[in-house]
Amino acid sequence: MSTYVLVHGAWHGSRCWKRVRKALQVQGDDVFTPTLTGLGERSHLLSPHVNLGTHIEDIVNLIKWEELSDVVLCGHSYGGCVISGVADRVPDRIGALVYLDAFVLKDGQKPAGYSSTLSEEDAA
Repeated sequence: MSTYVLVHGAWHGSRCWKRVRKALQVQGDDVFTPTLTGLGERSHLLSPHVNLGTHIEDIVNLIKWEELSDVVLCGHSYGGCVISGVADRVPDRIGALVYLDAFVLKDGQKPAGYSSTLSEEDAA
């Protein structure tokens, strides 16, 4: 049995993982699909103060409060930025990182500049 935390992209909410969540749960896995602050059904919390740091904190707090360990942390699209930050904050709680068609930023790189800083080698 594994524990999964699935992190959606910038224009989604937890609902995008519905089918995947059910399939993993049928196998007996624990699956968490939080919605990031200001997105999806939590869109009413959007403010100029919500940023990548907020989203990293959302997932770090989930992991801490649910007392999760050996987590398979999966991020889709912008969720890749989030899971990288989470892994930096709580590396002892992470068993594996999965980047699903996701952004993988270099150290210090910001999501807003990602596409404009891709080299030909990065894009290949």
